[in-house]
Amino acid sequence: MARTILAALTLAFFCLAGAAHAGTDPTWAQLSADQKHVLEPLAAEWDTLRPWQREKMLDIARDYPKMNAQQQERVRQRLTNWSRMTPYERENARRKYQQFRALPAEKQEEMRRKWNEYQRMPAADRDKLRGTEPAPEDDLGN
Repeated sequence: MARTILAALTLAFFCLAGAAHAGTDPTWAQLSADQKHVLEPLAAEWDTLRPWQREKMLDIARDYPKMNAQQQERVRQRLTNWSRMTPYERENARRKYQQFRALPAEKQEEMRRKWNEYQRMPAADRDKLRGTEPAPEDDLGN
């Protein structure tokens, strides 16, 4: 459930509603160094993205310099998470996001509140809720 929620929130960030294609469809090689820096997690798949997906990612790269450090880190993390998802997980994330957006505003806010509470829980408690074994700690105790 947590993974599905995370995927849905990731998708929410990307706002994957079909934006109008602006007529530009640059390949990875055609991106600027700044764009490549921001979009690096998507490098391997950039040239296979649909035009509207590239357009959304270019919008993110354009706005990235205006973001504070925390927002920039969130963007990088979400791009990394998205790039690691399978097509099946991405489709589930899209579906969950659409379901979330169809909810009344009060229900959306309730879900956000519950998600924030979940995020503040110790990892072992989150693992119990998911019905999984706790993640083993590495040698550094993280």
